[in-house]
Amino acid sequence: MNSLPFSILGAAAFSFAITYILVPSFNRYMHAAGIVGRDIMKDNDQQVADMGGPGVITGFLMGVFFFVGLEIFTPPRLSGIVYILASLCTILIITLIGIFDTLTALMKKREGEGVFEQYKKIGIPRWLYYFIPLPAAVPLIAVNAGVSKMTLPFIGRIELGLLYPLMLVPLAVLCCSNATNFLAGFNGLEAGMGAVLHLSIGVYAYSQGHYNAAMIAITFAAALIAFLRYNWYPAKVFPGDLNYTIGAVYASVTIIGNMEKFAILCFIPYIIEAFLKAASRFKAESYGILQPDGTVKPRTDKVRGLTHLVMKMGDYTEPQVTMILIGFQAVISIISFIVIPYI
Repeated sequence: MNSLPFSILGAAAFSFAITYILVPSFNRYMHAAGIVGRDIMKDNDQQVADMGGPGVITGFLMGVFFFVGLEIFTPPRLSGIVYILASLCTILIITLIGIFDTLTALMKKREGEGVFEQYKKIGIPRWLYYFIPLPAAVPLIAVNAGVSKMTLPFIGRIELGLLYPLMLVPLAVLCCSNATNFLAGFNGLEAGMGAVLHLSIGVYAYSQGHYNAAMIAITFAAALIAFLRYNWYPAKVFPGDLNYTIGAVYASVTIIGNMEKFAILCFIPYIIEAFLKAASRFKAESYGILQPDGTVKPRTDKVRGLTHLVMKMGDYTEPQVTMILIGFQAVISIISFIVIPYI
C-alpha cells in the first residue's frame, strides 16, 4: 500500500499531460469534420469544436491504465480491479451516449429564429433524453449485486437488500448524469465545477481507504483541469458530450466507494439545479444574453437555474458567473468535509 499515493499521483499527472497534449489535435479534427458550434454568448460567429469528450476520456483512460499497470505488476497486488473495470465500462457507455447526442444534434435543424433558438439543436429526443443513461448502470449493478447497505446524511446506514443494486445504482447513474448536464452552458463551468467535485470526493475516498475510488476521481479531475486550458473563456472547445460523463464518473466513484453520504453533500449545487430546472419542466436553459457592456443576463425574469440566480445578483461577465459557481462548489465541498463527521 506504500506505493499507492505515488501511483495515484502518477496516474493524475499522466492523465493531465495526455489530455493537455491531445485536446488541440482533437479540436483540429472536429473543425475538419464539421463537428463545430457557435457560442451564443459571444458577439462573433467564430466556430468552436463541439466535443471535448474524446481528449478528456483518452487522457483519463491512460491515467487509469498507468495506475493499474503499476499496482497489478508490483507487489502487493491491487485488489478490487473488477470495480475499476466496471466503472470504466459505465463511463465509456455514457461517453458514447454523449457523443451520439452531439452528432445527432448536428444533423437536425435549428429550433427557431430567436437569439437563442437559432443556435440551439436537440440531438436525442426529449422523451428519451433523461432516461438513456440507464443502460450504462448495468456494469455497476453486476459488481454491486452483493451490496445491500447505503449511508445517507442524518439517517446513517440503512439495509436495502436487492433494492440497492437493482434500483438505487441505476438511479444514481441516471440522476448524476442528468444533473451535471443541467448545470452547463458557460465556458469553463462544467469542467471547473466537475474538477472541484471530483477532487473533493477523491480526497475523501483516499482518507477513508477507498483507494480505487480515489484514483478514478482524482485522475478524472486532473483530465478536467487540463481540459480547462482550452475550455476557459473564450472557449476553443465545448464539453458537449462530456456533460453526461462528469456525472457518470461521480456516480461510479460514489458507488464503488460506498460514500453516498459525503457524495450527496458535495452534490448539493447540482441537486439545487435539478429542482430549479424541474420548475420549468426541464425546458429552461442555463445560458444568458450578452449585454452591450459585456455582462450576461437571464433570458427571462424567472430563476430556473443557478446561473440565472447569479446573473440576477449583479452585473457579471460570463467568466465571473463561472468563477462564482466554481467557488460555490468549493465552499460546499469544504463544508462537507467539516460536517461529515457529525451526520
